[in-house]
Amino acid sequence: MLSLVKTQKGVGFIELLDMPEPVPGPGEVVIEVASCGICGTDLHILHDEFPYWPPVILGHEFSGVVVDAGPGTNHFKTGERVVCEPHTEACGHCYLCRAGDIHICPMKRAPGWGVHGAFARYIKYPERLLHRIPDHMSFDQGAVVEPAANAVHDVIERARLQAGDFVVVLGPGPIGLLSALAARAGGARRVVVAGTPGDEAVRLARARALGLDAVNVAETNLLEYVRDLTAGIGADLVVEASGSPKAAALTPDLLRRKGRVCVIGMTGNESVDFPWNRAVFKSCEIVFCLSTHYSSWDRTIHLIAGGQMPAAEIVTHRLPLADWRLGFEETEAQRALKVLLIP
Repeated sequence: MLSLVKTQKGVGFIELLDMPEPVPGPGEVVIEVASCGICGTDLHILHDEFPYWPPVILGHEFSGVVVDAGPGTNHFKTGERVVCEPHTEACGHCYLCRAGDIHICPMKRAPGWGVHGAFARYIKYPERLLHRIPDHMSFDQGAVVEPAANAVHDVIERARLQAGDFVVVLGPGPIGLLSALAARAGGARRVVVAGTPGDEAVRLARARALGLDAVNVAETNLLEYVRDLTAGIGADLVVEASGSPKAAALTPDLLRRKGRVCVIGMTGNESVDFPWNRAVFKSCEIVFCLSTHYSSWDRTIHLIAGGQMPAAEIVTHRLPLADWRLGFEETEAQRALKVLLIP
């Protein structure tokens, strides 16, 4: 089967190769991939900036149909439409796994970097990580469940969004926009999405099309803007989704006292300058987030299927797998928000 493979360590080394079709083992199913999104992780692997075990098929944001099942599977049937949690190879024995936090197990190797992923016609998967999607939900909507579940887990579950909250999202990339949509679906009274001039053409434009309050920080003083809209109090919740050290340092100033910061963006730096004392005097909470919890998946599926969270609106390109290079280039140049590759 034609597959997009990171063949060896180093910058580059991604090729379309003919790989063997997977055979399900005990407790596993084979899924025919219908749609799979390009993630920032895939770009990091391209540039040798993320852990991976080559040769490995890339891709982990996908939807598809169960077409085969191995021995010991009894919860899913062939023909069922599914999406999948990317928590394969979790050990099942450490304190994190036993507490239900398999998504941050140190032994986890997820599809697309630790084991073969979904930029291929077929992928084999542990049945225990599957979730059904309803018949009226498109496969493109299914392909954005994984990144949307990150936003739901981080904003609603980890940062404890409350109805009526005033929310500021820093960074209008795919995760930033999904975080804003999650906040709105969770009952936020207003969601402000902040970006830079480079975000104007695609990202901020899409934020406005989604009905979000989009701010270009080169044209508007964000701090004054938020204070004016909150009677000088500040935001209840700030979501840092840009990975910008400058944006991270701004978060305490945007907050009200006893507000909350939800950290999603990774800076690429080992450390960043942060106004520690200003955060202390705000008595704020800072929550760092990584990956998705089981609890966020069905919640996200229901929000997307019910129309409360139009996550597929971040999709800007649908390309055949053979055009993967164009998809990577458009994503990296920020001319695309979310690119789906169709095997």
